[in-house]
Amino acid sequence: MNQFEEPKMWQKAMDIADKVYMLSTAFSREEKYGLTRQIRRSAVSDASDIAEGAGNNTRVEFKNFLGKASGSANELYPQLVLSHRLKLVHQDQVTPVSSNAIEVQKMNDTLVKSLENNYVQ
Repeated sequence: MNQFEEPKMWQKAMDIADKVYMLSTAFSREEKYGLTRQIRRSAVSDASDIAEGAGNNTRVEFKNFLGKASGSANELYPQLVLSHRLKLVHQDQVTPVSSNAIEVQKMNDTLVKSLENNYVQ
């Protein structure tokens, strides 16, 4: 098992990506190159950036990739809201995904603060 696979944060980010892929299969065909592609990319980027950051050798690099992961998670939320507003999905499909995304965000913030507090100059 790789180092990045152990943290609960990465596992939850992967769960979000799974759910987003399943959820977006219901999107209309005309959204294939629009919202479908964008929402999937945001969800996958979150988990990918966590993994890539964990694979780096320095805390600074890890923190940088956690920042990118945070940006992807922040991007995902309005895409989920828009998906519901456009009636592509029901609110009961969006709520668990957005709740998990918020939880991953909080875990990410906690980890970044931990890296900052443990950084010795």
